[in-house]
Amino acid sequence: MSQARQRKFLPEVQGLRALAVLMVVSYHVWFGRISGGVDVFLLVSAFLLTGQFTRKLESGKALELLKYWVHLFKRLLPMVVVTLLAVLGATYVFLPESRWSSIFGQAWASLFYYQNWFLASEAVDYYATDHSVASPLQHFWSLSIQGQIFILWPLVFAVAGLIARTFRLKIRLLLIYIFGAILASSLTFSIITTHTNQTFAYFDTRARLWEFALGSLLGLVLPYLRLGRSARILLGWLGVVAMLACGIVLQVGQQFPGYMALWPTLAAAFIIVAGFTDSKFGADRFLSVKPLVKLGDSSYALYLFHWPILVIFLVASGRDHAGPKAGLVIVLVSILAAWALTKWIDTPLRRNKWIEQNRRRALTLIVACATLVALPLAGWQVHINNANNALLASASTNNPGAASLWPGYVDKADPGAEVLPSFSAVDADWPQFPEPCKSDSAELTNRCSNGTTNASKSVVVLGSSHAHVLNTPILAMAAKNNWSVTSISKGYCPLGTDTSAGISQSCADFNKATMGEVLEMKPDLVVTTSSRTDAAPGVAERLDPSWVEEVKVLNTAGIKVLAIRDTPRFTQSVPACLERNTADSAACGVPRADLFAATSLTDSVAKDLPDTTFIDMTDNFCNESSCPAVIGNVIVYKDGNHVTATYMKTLEPVFERDFKAATGWPMQ
Repeated sequence: MSQARQRKFLPEVQGLRALAVLMVVSYHVWFGRISGGVDVFLLVSAFLLTGQFTRKLESGKALELLKYWVHLFKRLLPMVVVTLLAVLGATYVFLPESRWSSIFGQAWASLFYYQNWFLASEAVDYYATDHSVASPLQHFWSLSIQGQIFILWPLVFAVAGLIARTFRLKIRLLLIYIFGAILASSLTFSIITTHTNQTFAYFDTRARLWEFALGSLLGLVLPYLRLGRSARILLGWLGVVAMLACGIVLQVGQQFPGYMALWPTLAAAFIIVAGFTDSKFGADRFLSVKPLVKLGDSSYALYLFHWPILVIFLVASGRDHAGPKAGLVIVLVSILAAWALTKWIDTPLRRNKWIEQNRRRALTLIVACATLVALPLAGWQVHINNANNALLASASTNNPGAASLWPGYVDKADPGAEVLPSFSAVDADWPQFPEPCKSDSAELTNRCSNGTTNASKSVVVLGSSHAHVLNTPILAMAAKNNWSVTSISKGYCPLGTDTSAGISQSCADFNKATMGEVLEMKPDLVVTTSSRTDAAPGVAERLDPSWVEEVKVLNTAGIKVLAIRDTPRFTQSVPACLERNTADSAACGVPRADLFAATSLTDSVAKDLPDTTFIDMTDNFCNESSCPAVIGNVIVYKDGNHVTATYMKTLEPVFERDFKAATGWPMQ
């Protein structure tokens, strides 16, 4: 093994980290694109970790996993805590209340390293070019995946060491087989899921394992690679050029993290293989220059802080892009903040011998870090919940909602009464089931039940998330009349199977499978939406022929259907619009003619569906000319199209009246 391969400090790798973080920062700030720099971070972290653990195994030293984990998170958490506290403070000052709920959830997820799964469950578009609507904590997804790997990978080494000792195998060769298998299986999974559900795949740890495995394989075989200086010089520059070109050449937003992520990871691998060339023409000479190496020391802090600074600036300035001059200021401020935090927080804690000498002290530091975020965050959430409950106590007078539209209504609201739900609570204002729903974040499906047994009637709510919001009044009726309620829904998936009508193949497959299940359940009633307001440009509302065919299947099986006309769909977030227009909520309404057809679309198919009853509740959402964002001092929509559970509660009397008329069921 050559002397060059035995170096403990690799300045070119430190420079590589600096180059990768500069790519991430510049592409975020100026181009609104993904650079591939994060993929380089993932590979490098596994490369370094693998070298450390392999040397221990080959020398017969104990892995001391607990010591490793305590030491690692003692180093990582302080900077995380500083970032989270700064973001929470900026959230209070700069971000609208309607975004607080999501920030709270992401703060917990970032603190405990599951932010990638949190974002995946929210179907976040990481490639959206307007960063002003992004979360200032969104970038924690990659740190969460790394944190998960820092726990998983040492366990892999421990198991491999046990197997090698038991069967007297060469540990390095065994590790090559193990990580080769992880790479092959994860890359295959990544390619498939990137093709079928790319938004989810981007945050999926399973779709990223191969990038770490590639870094581990590189660490395992590198000491045995023998390339001439000329070849290594060429390989190093090829890697640098490929890295820098990745975000320019590739449409990362549509293709990562599938096979296209091989581009930046292999580029980084080329640079590492090239290593120390001892040539003035080598890429390592460029990567080892002092400014890059010093920036590499602060790369962790720079990654942590650049994104919140960018997002908060965009929100505070009302922009959707930074621009050249403002972007340069953001980059310089981020670098300065990273340098300062590394010098005065990260380095002193990392090199503190008093803490390092005692594991309990390190554990105490970890607990203290978590507590510094957990206490104010939990307290803030409790305060908001109490404030919202106080508003709910007077809701019957101050927030009549749909009742304000009914004949004979007399306004008795207090002057200046606040709207419900509060802006800080509106994001989570979904139907509430007595039992937890079973959700599949990857498929955007929800399966919920009220848990009623020996029910007098059985109801299945079926369709998209617009059908799901109907559960609020249905659950209220079910509780009074001993009905069982089962809700089976999938986001962006109305009832139907025609992919030419804007229904995805995943949706069509889901509907086929669900139809078979419902036919076996044989419920007394299926409730779903009928028309669709998520229509094509220039078409306000439509009724898909495949929807009619699906309902016919239910009717033919003797299952009655209650079909409810779809609710309005806006082109913007309603709560965000209301926060911008606090004195004029009418500015956030939409003309009724832009959303709904002038005449009913279901009249022509009603004769073919004798066991289907149609309900049109549009007059409870729109007046003759427009569809308001606030009705009776209640926010009607939690985003751009989903009706708030608070408003649906105010609809319960009229919903129950129409439901009873449609079904003829006796009710209490």
